[in-house]
Amino acid sequence: MKRPRSEGLIRRGKPDYILFFAILTLLGIGIIMVFSASMVRSLKFYGHPYYFLMMQTIWAGLGLSVMFFLMNFDCWRYRPFVPYIYALSMLLLVVVLIPGIGQVRNEARRWLGVGSLSFQPAELAKATTVLFLADSLSKRREKLKNLVSGLGPYLVLLGITFLLVLMEPDLGTAVAIAGCAVVVIFVAGARMFHLGLLAALSVPVLYWAIMGEDYRRRRFFAFLDPWKDPSGSGWQIIQALYALGTGGPFGTGIGYSRQKWFYLPEPYTDFIFAVLGEEMGFLGTSLVLLLFFTIAWRGYRTAMAAPDRFSCLLATGMTTLIVLQAVVNIGVVTGSLPITGIPLPFISYGGSALLTNLMASGILLNISRYAVR
Repeated sequence: MKRPRSEGLIRRGKPDYILFFAILTLLGIGIIMVFSASMVRSLKFYGHPYYFLMMQTIWAGLGLSVMFFLMNFDCWRYRPFVPYIYALSMLLLVVVLIPGIGQVRNEARRWLGVGSLSFQPAELAKATTVLFLADSLSKRREKLKNLVSGLGPYLVLLGITFLLVLMEPDLGTAVAIAGCAVVVIFVAGARMFHLGLLAALSVPVLYWAIMGEDYRRRRFFAFLDPWKDPSGSGWQIIQALYALGTGGPFGTGIGYSRQKWFYLPEPYTDFIFAVLGEEMGFLGTSLVLLLFFTIAWRGYRTAMAAPDRFSCLLATGMTTLIVLQAVVNIGVVTGSLPITGIPLPFISYGGSALLTNLMASGILLNISRYAVR
């Protein structure tokens, strides 16, 4: 499928280089921080300090290849295949739950593959859900005003996706998918009353999701008062705050974090921002926040200047996918939000998440080439 002709002659220009360099800068910071935050555990469990660095570099290389390909491959050309791509991602969410097929780590069944060569279907579902909604909603603008026949089918599909991811269990990713979907549906023209009703109906579901599992309940109340159980459920938040406080304005220097020496759990994944703050200080964390703000600014700017409805919704969703995860992760590390298990885009260790975020970046950069300026 070619790009839309209804907008007139749309010339393909250069990608948004400000957005491009913001993404590459975050990726570079991420590789450095993964090495620094993981070297202690890598040395203990793998006999050398470079294991996580090598794995992250491999995934970064693969992700950059995908990003450059999608940046130069017009999103309208794969639009006819979007329903099949979405169906495949849903199938993988089912397959990963089958005993003997999905890998179990830390009592969670989230991975497909063998050993280190594995990926999380839930991460792929983030991008494919946005892709599907952008494609479908761009064709149903008026029908979306009707709650039952318009919005209803999407709510059913999103509910199935939410439950499949929650069964892994992975509440953080499920909430991220739901959050991105709501933003795309809102921009597509859904009525505020319907979205408000949806929000009200989701409250008991979230209550059940949080209170139904003991570890989620402990995490939630630890966010409210981590010092109530400083050696248990509040340990992660307290150690993260220690790390951020120790960093001061300029940090202790790259490689000189103390909290990564088995004080801070998950120092190179979900809580890598705490190590970054300890080693790079307020200036380093401010730089990262500025880069994510830049992605939000240029991403939503691209959406507003997109040449058609499909690319507008797609750019909105992909920008929200990156920015929402960053906001939630940083909120968790700073003790502002409950622990959810969402990684920091481009910076946290994790091949599936990195690949998905770079894929989203490639799509966003491609749309920026056709932005009406």
